[in-house]
Amino acid sequence: MIVLDFAAVLSHWPQLLRGLAMTLGLTVISAVLGVALGVACGWARAWGGPALRWVVGVYVELIRNTPFIVQLFFIFFGLPSLGVKLTPELASVIAMVLNLGAYAAEIARAGIEGTPRGQLEAARSLALTEVQVFLRVVLPPALARVWPAMTSQIVIVMLGSAVCGQIAAQELSYEANLIQSRNFRAFESFIVATLLYLGLSVLLREVLRRIGPRWIFGRTPQAR
Repeated sequence: MIVLDFAAVLSHWPQLLRGLAMTLGLTVISAVLGVALGVACGWARAWGGPALRWVVGVYVELIRNTPFIVQLFFIFFGLPSLGVKLTPELASVIAMVLNLGAYAAEIARAGIEGTPRGQLEAARSLALTEVQVFLRVVLPPALARVWPAMTSQIVIVMLGSAVCGQIAAQELSYEANLIQSRNFRAFESFIVATLLYLGLSVLLREVLRRIGPRWIFGRTPQAR
C-alpha cells in the first residue's frame, strides 16, 4: 500500500518559496525583455528593409526550430569556450528572452500587419513621424489584437523555465528535485511542484489579462 507523506515535502516550504520566487523573477524579467524584443523583431519583419528582414528571419527560424534546452546549454556551456562565463540565472534569463522574443516576433508581426492601410494613411496625413505612427497608431491596437496569444506564450516560457534547473538555476523544479533527493519523496515533491506551477500559470495569465488593457495598449476597440 502506497502512503503519501506531503508533510515531508511541505516542511521544506522555505525552499519551495525560494524556488517559486526565482521562477517568478525569471519570468517577469524575461517577459518584459522578450516582448520588447519580439515587438522590435515584429516591426523589422513587417516594415524593415530586406537585409534586416533576412537577419531577423534567420534568428526567428533558428530559435523556433531548436529545443529550448539546447539553446540554454549552448549559452551556459558553449559560450565559456569563447571566454563568456555566465551565472546560471543570467544564462537562464538570456535563453528565455531569446526564446520568447522569437515567438513574440511572429505574434507581434501578425498584429502589425493587421493594421488597416487607411489608418496608416490618416496618421501620416497628420505629419507624424514613422516612429510616432508606429508607437501611437500601429502598436497599441496591434498588441490588443494579439494579446491573448502573447499571454499564452509568456506562460509557456514560464513553464519552460523548469528546464533551467538543469544548469543549477535555483528555480522551482530545482528546489523540488533537491527536496526529493533528501527525503526520497519524489512523487509528493513533484505533485507539490506541479500544483505550484499550475497556480502560478493561472495567476500569471489573469495578471497579464488585466494589465494589458490598463497599462500596455489601452482600451482600444480591438481589445473588446
